[in-house]
Parts: sequence; C-alpha cells; structure tokens
Amino acid sequence: MVRKKAHKWTFPVRFRANAYSWKASRLACQRLREAVSEIKKVAKKEPDLGGEGAVRLVEKLWPALEHIDTSSGALGSAVNKALDDLIPVIVKAPADKKVRDKWLERLWQAMADDGVDYLSPVGDRWGELCGSADVAGKWADDLVTTLRHCWTHPNPGNYFHGTTACLSCLLVAGRYQELLDLLELCRYPMWHYRRYGVEALLALGKKAEAVKYAEASRGLNEPDSAIDQACEEILISSGLHEEAYRRYGLSVAEGNSYLARFRSVAKRYPMKDKAEILADLIATTPGQEGKWFATAKDIKLYDLALELVSMSPCEPKTLTRAARGYVDKEPEFALGSAMAALRWLCEGWGYEATSADVLEAYDRAMDAAAKLDNVDEVAGWVQQLLDSTESSATLFVRQSLAGRMLSHHSLAKKA
Repeated sequence: MVRKKAHKWTFPVRFRANAYSWKASRLACQRLREAVSEIKKVAKKEPDLGGEGAVRLVEKLWPALEHIDTSSGALGSAVNKALDDLIPVIVKAPADKKVRDKWLERLWQAMADDGVDYLSPVGDRWGELCGSADVAGKWADDLVTTLRHCWTHPNPGNYFHGTTACLSCLLVAGRYQELLDLLELCRYPMWHYRRYGVEALLALGKKAEAVKYAEASRGLNEPDSAIDQACEEILISSGLHEEAYRRYGLSVAEGNSYLARFRSVAKRYPMKDKAEILADLIATTPGQEGKWFATAKDIKLYDLALELVSMSPCEPKTLTRAARGYVDKEPEFALGSAMAALRWLCEGWGYEATSADVLEAYDRAMDAAAKLDNVDEVAGWVQQLLDSTESSATLFVRQSLAGRMLSHHSLAKKA
C-alpha cells in the first residue's frame, strides 16, 4: 500500500510562538491573508486537508500574535476576517467523527489559551463546528451545567468562555426550549447571547415572537443596528416588506458612503421607488442634505441634486467631477455643480483645497456656459460670488482665479 505523502504547508513557519514583535501589526495582517489564501486554495481540491490546515492556523493565532500592539484595531479586524473564512472550511470538511473530535479538542484548547478573545467567533459557531446534532448535543450536555451555575451564582461576575459555544450547541441540537429557558437565567441580557434565542424561536416557527424577543434585547450598550437587521430579515422573510422598510429599512442602511447606504436599501427593497427611498434617507440626516448630492445624481434626479447642494455643503471635488462628467449630456446640471463647487470653496469648504481645485471648478463652469451660450452671464455670476464677502476663503478663491478671469475678459473684449 502506497502511503500518501504529507502536505507541506507554508504558513506554520510564519506563525511560530512569539513570531511577531510589538510593531509588526501590518506584517502579521499580510501573513494572515496569505495563510488563509493558502488554506482555501488547498481546501478546494482536498476539503479534509483544508480543514486540518484551518484548525492548525487557528491554534497558532494567539501564540504568534500575542506580543503585537493591537491598539489600532487593524489586527483584530484581520483576525475576524480570517476566522470568517476559516470556520466554513472546517465546518464543510468531510472529516470522520474521530478526526472531528480531535479538531474540536484542539480548537477548545486554543480558545482556553487565547489571551484576548481573538477566537470568540469560533465559540459563537461551535455547534456548526461539531458537524452534527448528536455531537453538538453531547457538547451541550458538558457545557450547560457550568453555564447555568455561572448565571445563577449569588455572586455575579462569573465568566465562562464557553457561553456562546453552549448556546450554539443547544441551537444546533434542536433543544430550543431548553435554550430559551437557559437565556432567561442571564442577569444582564445581552444581544450577543439572546440572538441564539431569536434563532430558536425562528426554528420553532414563531416569527412574531422572535421579533418581540429581539426588540426586548435592546439596552444601553446593545447594538441597535444588529437588532434592527435581525428584525428586518424576519419581517422580509414573512413577506412584510412595507413594515420592514418602515420600521427598520433606513436604520440598517450600510455602507462607507451615502451612495452606498442608498444602494443597500434599494437592493433590499427593489419594489420601492428610488426617489421615495432617497427622500426618506435625506430626512434622516437633517442639515446634511448636500451629502446626498452624488446619490441624487446617480439616479438622474439632477434638479434635486442641485437643490440639495444649495442647502448644505458638499465636497467641492465631488461637485467638480460631476460638472466634468456631465458637461456634454447635461450642461445645465454641470453648470450648477461647478457653481456650487465655487460657492462652497468661497465658504471655506473642501478637503485640502488648492488653487488647482478652484481653477478646475471655474473652467468646468465656463465649459458648461459655452455649451449653453451664456458665458458672459456666468462670468458675471462668478464675479458676484467673489465680491459677496471678504472672508479669507473668498480671498483665496479670488486670488486663484485672478489670472484666469482676466484672460477670459480679454478674450471677450476681442470678440
């Protein structure tokens, strides 16, 4: 019988104990991404081997990263992202019971040794990692007594690192009522725990009760956005799209820009009119109407976009880009955008604004004016804007445009 050659992993040597120094956060993040990529590549062809690699990396995380400065949060985010990728690899691996039991023992020891809770996501999905309801049930039997003791002890403050692992196992094992009864013992209800109760109620087909249970989980330090998202998903799954939108749709809008927030809502509610969604989102940010300029432009509400940017500031570079991109197909909108850019520059807005930004806004205004055949009128508007105040920002814009406007006046006289 030919013995299968052992796989040679690259990542273990890079995740030795104490492998990284205090200032090695960036390098550790890079190595972590490389390790996850290596494991996922192997898992595509050999899922069982990929699962072994994932377990091995999880074991090595705390010993390797222990001495790194984590104050920036970058390393913690990188670890969470890595675990989001690694846990499914372990869950899906076709390991037999003996191998999976060994994996669980190794992962449990890794969580016990973890000094900063890097591996909390592993505990959160422990029931899935068990691979079956029977194994999850046995783990629940081993953990539930300790958890119940912690939550009922007369002296509060006892901590059990297997709390979410126990709750996860009860959920996967189908012991829903036991899970709900156990959660009632927690002195300080936390969404991080009660979300398992929501899942239990959903598994029992009690969607209305699940929404009420989630709503009752709110508190001073609880994540309202996560609770809103859970409730929204329940209502949408019940076909109650209008109620979901009205109660939670706007509050769970996600994205690192106003446009991204709009798109996230529009994607979840394709039946809703986009103009209505935008109007509702604008109403949630009074005093910041100009921030929605790009969104209105994106859905071709050009008049609304210009109205918004007249109400509150918008980054002048954003306005100038819009003017440049629409000077041929929507010259009136391009002109309004360029004039708005000049206005907000005169009022001191703009991130690290330079003379080049001022000239760009002016040139785009003149380009649009030429398209509309009203160059002299627009030049007059610009002059009025520059003469309106004597603020330092306006003086800066005036000085930046002095040569360009003089050139335009000379050309106009010759014409």
